[in-house]
Amino acid sequence: MSKKGAGQTVRQEVQRATDLIPLPKRPFRDSAIFYGILAACLVGVTYATGGGLVKAIIVAVGFFVIATAFTWWRFRVKLAERARKEAEEGR
Repeated sequence: MSKKGAGQTVRQEVQRATDLIPLPKRPFRDSAIFYGILAACLVGVTYATGGGLVKAIIVAVGFFVIATAFTWWRFRVKLAERARKEAEEGR
């Protein structure tokens, strides 16, 4: 923040690099598919190396749920921010 006048502050918006990346056409479905494939790869590598398959499945399911939930939450926040900016610009 920078000072403007006596006691007045001006808020500058921070623009993240991820704000410039456009959202995919179906972000929720795409992220679920992507993390499902990663979880399947985890189980596949564990199976190929002779590791504990039950533990790998539990970890893969946990990974899928947490990663997908976080990504969906971020998409909702990003969509809400964009809607707020569009509403402010439309005033």
